[in-house]
Amino acid sequence: MLLPFGGAGMNSTMDDINLIQQAQRHRLVVRQLGEEIDLEIGPGDDDPSFGNSTLIGGPPREPSSEEPDDTKQMVMVSQIPSDDQDMSRTQPAKRKKKVVKRWREEWADTYKWAYVDVKEGTARIFCSVCREYGRKHRRNPYGNEGSRNMQMSALEEHNNSLLHKEALRLQMASKDKIAADKPVYVKALMSKTAGSIVEAALKRDPHELEFIQSVQEAVHALERVIAKNAHYVNIMERLLEPERTIIFRVPWTDDRGETHVNRGYRVQFNQALGPCRGGIRFHPSMNLGICKFLGFEQTLKNALSPYKLGGAAGGSDFDPKGKSDNEIMSFCQSFMSEVYRYLGPDKDLPSEEMGVGTREMGFLFGQYRRIAGHFQGSFTGPRIFWSGSSLRTEATGYGLVFFAQLVLADMNKELKGLRCAVSGSGKIAMHVLEKLIAYGAVPITVSDSKGYLVDEDGFDYMKISFLRDIKAQQRSLRYYSKTYARSKYYDEAKPWNERCDIAFPCASQNEIEQSDAFSLVNSGCRILVEGSNMPCTPEAVDVLRKANVLIAPAMAAGAGGVVAGELELNHECNLLQWSPEDFESKLQEAMKQIYQRALKAATDFGYQKDNPEALVHGAVISAFLMIAQAMTDQGCV
Repeated sequence: MLLPFGGAGMNSTMDDINLIQQAQRHRLVVRQLGEEIDLEIGPGDDDPSFGNSTLIGGPPREPSSEEPDDTKQMVMVSQIPSDDQDMSRTQPAKRKKKVVKRWREEWADTYKWAYVDVKEGTARIFCSVCREYGRKHRRNPYGNEGSRNMQMSALEEHNNSLLHKEALRLQMASKDKIAADKPVYVKALMSKTAGSIVEAALKRDPHELEFIQSVQEAVHALERVIAKNAHYVNIMERLLEPERTIIFRVPWTDDRGETHVNRGYRVQFNQALGPCRGGIRFHPSMNLGICKFLGFEQTLKNALSPYKLGGAAGGSDFDPKGKSDNEIMSFCQSFMSEVYRYLGPDKDLPSEEMGVGTREMGFLFGQYRRIAGHFQGSFTGPRIFWSGSSLRTEATGYGLVFFAQLVLADMNKELKGLRCAVSGSGKIAMHVLEKLIAYGAVPITVSDSKGYLVDEDGFDYMKISFLRDIKAQQRSLRYYSKTYARSKYYDEAKPWNERCDIAFPCASQNEIEQSDAFSLVNSGCRILVEGSNMPCTPEAVDVLRKANVLIAPAMAAGAGGVVAGELELNHECNLLQWSPEDFESKLQEAMKQIYQRALKAATDFGYQKDNPEALVHGAVISAFLMIAQAMTDQGCV
């Protein structure tokens, strides 16, 4: 019987490697601080006997006879049986040429990425994220293999390599997509008929948590409507299945010439009222469940607006952060090359969403125009010089403040002097701050992915300009507190502990959890205006409802973007540039219509005006009845 490669010695080492791998799979490997490990293994560097010896590391000099014996011994990455260690010591080990630096205590957590495996009969040290080894991790983040690499340890090179960062991003994105460990929170519904709708959705799409959550909230609001007319059960079942779902690959090339592949989505949810309108989101957490949830919410939002529009949503798990303009252009052009055939002024027009701004929309529209060969219509969002309305990007944020003003007016109150907590620091949040200041309110917080910033003196226009500069430089909001002494940045925290009268969550879905809802109630918040789609978890909604906190839903309060988009596409608007005052007047008028429609629908179905969920239920009811009538008139399509 032939022995593989190195004979019996190799078999012994292979057994050791197998033991190491089994221990690591069961999380039994404990690395001691001060151990050394050679991370510079690569093609051309390997000693022929390396596969038969233990992994070694040593100081960057030759050992002397005066040194203690333990400095000359070879160190394994993890503990192995002593008999095998004795066998391995008898074999001469050739010291590696590369400099190996001793592990530092502050790097202990970072070093957890390494594991040992055999590649073509040779033991190698692999990255547990990328599953790659050696020189593939010796990419200088500045684009060359020059002297800077020689100054960095192998681990630092690895962690700074663009290859590793991309792999780490993909790993984190895949963790976000795992839904098996997250229980689905099912609301108690009074009607068995309404419960059957949710049950059917759970059975069909059990892992699409965000979509199931949005369905539950809508069905909960429609209980009284469904109880009055059983015909709406069939309509709701059809509405919950998108008319068209497109999933496609998006290959693109980075600045180093390496190819990457992301997944793209476009869900055209319902076109019963008219052509689709909806955002495009670029974020690592993007998946089909989030895309369907956004499309469903957009369908209801568009139906509630003064215009006859269908709803859609799309995007990709591509992360634009840290990418160059050329890389983003490459991705956007590849994305549009696939999805363009489903778009058009009478089909579907995309708009800005998380991770997609004027730059991305410009690249997308340019590729669409290039392929389609005409300039009919425009995507909602790009710059003034080739689109219509002058306040398109501000519309959603301004609309939120206009809606809050309508709510307060019915309470005989005004915004002036009220403390407002705002989350997020993107386009919507910044424009909310602007308009709050214009009406005399005191916005005190903004947030990013790492924490939140509070300024007890409140923000003003100069401070907002400074915040925009910080964000443009892709720096943390903590730099703001170095300039303004009365401000403070809190790591890994949310702004809902701060004393406030009104909250404007403008970051992402489910940002307010049950504990955050308790904090809001305790901080004195009486009104919550949703800037992002579905910002509260179901448990948080229950807490706010019991505390009589009035909720202004995103499908009503956040409809400013829909209004501006349609004004932008209006022929008259494209011919004449409107002044900001004219545009704001049109926007305020539209927001007032939406507010009145939501209140009327709530009142018609027995929800009192002072009910904290009256606007939520009224908005869903009004939108659904509009869509249901159109679907009934058009037959079973």
